[in-house]
Amino acid sequence: MLTAIVLVLAGVGLGTVGATVIGMSKLAELQRQAGAPGPGGAAADGHGQGGGAGAGTDTRAAPADPEGDASPSVVPAGATLGVEAVDDERPGARVVGVHVPGPGYAAGLVRGDVLLTVGTTRVDSAADLARAVARAEPGKEVRLTVRHRSGGYQQLTAVPGVVT
Repeated sequence: MLTAIVLVLAGVGLGTVGATVIGMSKLAELQRQAGAPGPGGAAADGHGQGGGAGAGTDTRAAPADPEGDASPSVVPAGATLGVEAVDDERPGARVVGVHVPGPGYAAGLVRGDVLLTVGTTRVDSAADLARAVARAEPGKEVRLTVRHRSGGYQQLTAVPGVVT
């Protein structure tokens, strides 16, 4: 719950940190725990509890403007690998989509790869991948440990991009 709140307050949504976490039930649970509004801007049950699988997936939130200034909010840029991932049966995050062009594609990631580490951070789930990518510095190389569909392991180097 704390991670979801930090991501929302930081202006970074789970779908925008570079590893889109697929699994609406888990996302809906995080939104429900964080009290995030569902589609239409209000909580689904009217009491601060978010909706189920149909809840909106954009969890970015602009900070409140205490001075009433109408200027747009600046959201800090986050890193992206340009991949979509789900939890694997074993520890790791299984890549189910690679954005072309993108940092993951340029590094050599393909659909079916399982990411095990990002830098020195162990990845046990798609949520771990999202957190590790969010902490990466855009433009700075990061080492990825990957288990390929064939069962072989490989070290790849990726240069995370900027979420726009």
